[in-house]
Amino acid sequence: MKVLLIRHGVTSWNKEKRAQGSADIPLDEEGKAQARMLAARLKGEKWDVLCASPLLRAVETAEIIQYSVGAPVFYTDERLKEVDGGQIEGTTEEERVARWGKEWRGIDLGIEKPDKIMERTQDFMAALLNKSKGKRVIVVTHGGWIGNWLKAEEVEGVEGNLDNTSLTELEWRDGNWLCHTFNCVRHLSD
Repeated sequence: MKVLLIRHGVTSWNKEKRAQGSADIPLDEEGKAQARMLAARLKGEKWDVLCASPLLRAVETAEIIQYSVGAPVFYTDERLKEVDGGQIEGTTEEERVARWGKEWRGIDLGIEKPDKIMERTQDFMAALLNKSKGKRVIVVTHGGWIGNWLKAEEVEGVEGNLDNTSLTELEWRDGNWLCHTFNCVRHLSD
């Protein structure tokens, strides 16, 4: 089984360094252009399934690439949503420090707990493995979701942040995830 994890295109909040979390922010014009460049890169590749977070920025990215990859199945899944940012959603680091102080990370601001994030990411990927064995699957989701899942799975060859519309290609082989490509955005510079 092959899985292509894609982070959604850029939004205005990404550029402003605002915490997006579960806020339903659309792609901006640059984000749509990034998704079109990604679609051009993937054109002609055959994928069996395309699934996405139901948040608008992921759905818009998935819809733009859908026809390039010929995936006959497209669906959204709540478990693919970005980490819920609680009260910090919509704020910048500077605003958080001004509002709650430099130690704001130590305050309960309603941010989704790591065990809940792991529970839903692991649950989604286990279900995907179960129903899509032997298939080629594209998952369009969020940087926090992908990063948390890769860390929990201890996938080798992955470190650092994920860029918008980046590709991370994985293969399930002999009970392990193998990473062939991590955070690749060459389509943005070709």
